[in-house]
Amino acid sequence: MNGEILLVALIIIGLIGRSHIITTAACVLLIVKLISLERYLPTIERRGLELGLLFLTMGVLVPFASEKISIKDVSSMFTTWPGILALLGGAIATYMNGKGLELLKLDPQMIVGLVIGSIFGIIFLRGIPVGPLMAAGITAFLLRAFTFLFDKIR
Repeated sequence: MNGEILLVALIIIGLIGRSHIITTAACVLLIVKLISLERYLPTIERRGLELGLLFLTMGVLVPFASEKISIKDVSSMFTTWPGILALLGGAIATYMNGKGLELLKLDPQMIVGLVIGSIFGIIFLRGIPVGPLMAAGITAFLLRAFTFLFDKIR
């Protein structure tokens, strides 16, 4: 029963924060639990992230397939400062997402704080939700920075 309550809480938090992905994911998992399909939860946990990343990557690559991005656009990424900075930003973001994934695997209950923090960011900072993976990556960086600073102070 505890899992259902937490999923309902995540649904409510997702609705308040206008995070359709979190709301939908929590709804689907709640349905899986309510119709007694819990035996599939380990498979969803193991393969769900891979499928999500597959579809995310496909969505990002659509402009290449639809020829909205030309070879000239790609070559400018290597020859202009904004392009070089975009490459650097993309590399840093994916690195941080990887660290966020590691953090969520080690401490999955952290997702609640990430979701609530995202809602605060949406409401008070007028931010846009981009997903828990980047939030977890930033959290992993902050945890490492705080550990480094406070271990040096002691």
